[in-house]
Amino acid sequence: MSTLQIEEIKIGMSESYSQTITDADVKNFAGISGDKNPVHMDKEYAENSRYKKRIAHGLLSSSFFSALFGTKLPGEGCVYAAQNLQFKRPVYLDDTVQATITVIDIDLEKRRVFFDTTCFVKNKKVITGTAELYMPKEK
Repeated sequence: MSTLQIEEIKIGMSESYSQTITDADVKNFAGISGDKNPVHMDKEYAENSRYKKRIAHGLLSSSFFSALFGTKLPGEGCVYAAQNLQFKRPVYLDDTVQATITVIDIDLEKRRVFFDTTCFVKNKKVITGTAELYMPKEK
């Protein structure tokens, strides 16, 4: 776990996290979120969809940003203030998703840090967006 103070954060700092999406991940996420859309859950249904096979929930892949924020950059104690997302391509079961966050701006007075957020599969962007995090004062 990392714990950076806002004064230690610099524009351009970046972190990444990778995870392969499994059937169990999709089923667990469906159970937690309540999103049991058959394009995620039902092989036959998905085969007849535009995707031709089951896809992972977009918010499952984008949740990896939260893992990075809370453990690496900025680290423990930070709080999400905003996130926007654009879903560019589907993520299929057994795809390895690489989530990357990069600092793009810092507001020391309001204790806010702004990030570009991107998920890749096989070097192709599947999710893009930006995030804003609040940094608490030092303990």
